[in-house]
Amino acid sequence: MEIEPAELPDLNVCYQMSKSYHTDYVWQMQSSETEHTVNVQFDIVRLPRSMQVEYPRNPDELLEHWHQEQCFFVARTITGEFIGFVDALSRPWENLVWIFNLVVHQRHRRQGIGTALLKTVTKWTTTHHDHARLMLEMQTKNYPAIRFAQKNGFQYCGYNERYYANGDIALFFSRNL
Repeated sequence: MEIEPAELPDLNVCYQMSKSYHTDYVWQMQSSETEHTVNVQFDIVRLPRSMQVEYPRNPDELLEHWHQEQCFFVARTITGEFIGFVDALSRPWENLVWIFNLVVHQRHRRQGIGTALLKTVTKWTTTHHDHARLMLEMQTKNYPAIRFAQKNGFQYCGYNERYYANGDIALFFSRNL
């Protein structure tokens, strides 16, 4: 596998690549509020059947992120087959790099490609910036991504009930560098 900076023609492949995923679990949010307390709890719930979920991010942001000339890499097999991409932006005011998209072609998932892309972002961050953390987000339905983040040392650090245009809740995970 080769990981290299994305070129403009690579964005067409990024746009066309299926970003949907299957999940058997969700993080189900429960909240309650009184005059003096706010309680929020996430329960990991097994679904009655596997569910396919569409990727919630707007694909138009890929071009915008690429134009910012920060962290945008693609992964290919030795034969040149496109198998994944990652894009991230430096946010100096928050002392972090935010990973917006980390996508691996469905046929190549669970083969270490996502971890290799994540290592590329980490190396890029330590080479180009003096930030303390990496941050990423995903839907409460994206249990595979939640497990991936946890496996790679990310810890849950918050949520936003109205983050995605489709109304899904976003979970935030961060990892110190």
